[in-house]
Amino acid sequence: MAIDVSGEYDRAADRETVSSHPADVAVPEVTVIVVSYNTRELTLRALETLLANSPGLAMRVVLFDNASHDGSAEAVRARFPQVECVANPDNLGFAKANNLVAETATTPYVCLLNPDTETHPGAIANLLAFAKAHPEAGIVGGRTVFPDGSLNPTSCWSRMTPWSLFCQTVGLAQKFPHSPLFNSEGIGGWKRDTVREVDIVTGCFLLCETSLWRRLGGFNLRYWMYGEDADLALRARKLGYRPMITPDAQIMHIVGASTKRHADKVCAVMRAKATLVRDHWSPLMVPVGIAQLWLWALARRVGASLTSSAEQSERLKQIWRQRHDWLAGFR
Repeated sequence: MAIDVSGEYDRAADRETVSSHPADVAVPEVTVIVVSYNTRELTLRALETLLANSPGLAMRVVLFDNASHDGSAEAVRARFPQVECVANPDNLGFAKANNLVAETATTPYVCLLNPDTETHPGAIANLLAFAKAHPEAGIVGGRTVFPDGSLNPTSCWSRMTPWSLFCQTVGLAQKFPHSPLFNSEGIGGWKRDTVREVDIVTGCFLLCETSLWRRLGGFNLRYWMYGEDADLALRARKLGYRPMITPDAQIMHIVGASTKRHADKVCAVMRAKATLVRDHWSPLMVPVGIAQLWLWALARRVGASLTSSAEQSERLKQIWRQRHDWLAGFR
């Protein structure tokens, strides 16, 4: 294996590994990267379904474990010897972990897959075939569902705009989630059942041409958690690529399995949003966007006094108390 637990890798060893394939063994076309953190059972299920539902597909699978203390790496090594397993001693975050593995890829494509997913039959093969048929996309994703089979719409998004932030602040997006007008960021009303160009493909299930990934420099490491996939796709669009979604590649995604505390997750998401505003909005509009995020938090703080749930009220107050931290964005 070309990666060690320090996060370094041996390029020469990686090239030797690939070039040593016997003539009768297909050379992998895609490197599938799974980054885990304390999701042992979910990770095992993710790898089980990935391998079981990708028969005949030549792929390299790498599990990068971010210093889990639940035995994730040991369990993966014991059950799936065909999976390259990196047990990193430190939590490097989602972005850097994916970057490190992607740097070692010699396959034409890299595919990011969350550990809280279950791959449906043919998902990876279909996504790969779709990417080959649509090189103009550069980045492609599929359809995600919840464990009960209902649509999980978070496989893709439209970019943030002043209008989308306004609708979220005043509650229109929550009141009318299926409206393409009031929930434009969530692409409300679209069941992800057709091929469609999108602004953002979510990193839970994302396939990218390796050459494009390297041209973009992979994920921007300022994005410690959340927002790195949005930044990647928006930078690809600036180069002329048009990310796309296909319904023929489907997975189950639980969402947020490694982030247990609701307030902490919301603060992390808001920090990412503040960074995306600064990175992708025009300089004149950045103050407007930051002000809108502040107003969103204020509206939730005021709403906290009206909620009947003490727990929910405390969560909203915590988000407000931490506003100066997350409004500053990633440094």
